Amino acid sequence: MPKLHQIIERHWQSPNLFLSLLLKPLSKLFARIAAKRRDDFVSGRLKSEKLPVPVVVVGNIHAGGTGKTPIVAALVSGLQEKGVKVGIISRGYGRKSKAVHVLNTASSAADAGDEPLLLFRQTGAPTAVGSSRTEAGRALLAAHPELELIVADDGLQHYALQRDMEIAVFPAADTGRTDLDLLPNGSLREPLSRLASVDAVVVSGGKADAAFRPSENMFASHIETGRIYRLNRPSEKLDFAGLGNQTVAAVAGIAKPERFFDSLRNMGITLNQTVALPDHADIAAADLPNADAVIITEKDAVKFSDGLNLNHVWVLPVCAIIEPNLAVFVLEQLENS
Repeated sequence: MPKLHQIIERHWQSPNLFLSLLLKPLSKLFARIAAKRRDDFVSGRLKSEKLPVPVVVVGNIHAGGTGKTPIVAALVSGLQEKGVKVGIISRGYGRKSKAVHVLNTASSAADAGDEPLLLFRQTGAPTAVGSSRTEAGRALLAAHPELELIVADDGLQHYALQRDMEIAVFPAADTGRTDLDLLPNGSLREPLSRLASVDAVVVSGGKADAAFRPSENMFASHIETGRIYRLNRPSEKLDFAGLGNQTVAAVAGIAKPERFFDSLRNMGITLNQTVALPDHADIAAADLPNADAVIITEKDAVKFSDGLNLNHVWVLPVCAIIEPNLAVFVLEQLENS
């Protein structure tokens, strides 16, 4: 029996007439509330705070699953290549503590959340998490006063933090749709018209529909996979020929696990079992399926502190390629502002 959230998410992708009639009034109410809240911050009726360094928000108007995290990693890495001292702030969804946390080499997913920890390990950029992005930013700057720029992972709707630039990530699969709606009838947190006010839109995961051009500054990103490595010995790469007659399972706790499974199949790997977990789900060694080789995402890999006794667990690395160069665009915009 499908759970309620599964039914709703299926409705978002393939609208059901009965559910549309039921949920449409709630979406209209949500739209009014969201619009008033943004207007209250923009007009100054609600207080927003500014950090002493420029803030670039990379977010989305969808309720998750747009491929944002690899884009944040690519942007931060691109800025670092340009010599910019850049840090990252995030809410840290799924972590156990509510206190602001500045990440260090001993931080766990329970401390920081899986995505911020992944970004920290991938980029090496100073990172802090907190439900208040402003407090996270202050803590990050206190710990790393050398920072010149902060990238806020998510938080497009977190208007209590002032931002110098807004970048919205939008999935290619939705660029041609005419049936998108706001929560709960659809997956949007803000209307499509919101994209006209951001500084740039990055279309993720494919080619955009020809008619989709909500911003003057459009970018495209696609994911490239790296060589699968052993969880507890990243220098060791998976030899596909060595899989032979072994049983292979894949596990993913991400928004759209089928993309991960399809990526593995496209690499020529036969999957005997797939396990799709909820996005950000906790995962431990005991949760892994019984197989000769288990392949997981990098986002799930950070949940295993050391990988000891998990010689059969392998990780698929991915990176986002953004065209044209988003880091160059950001620096040019900030210099001209």
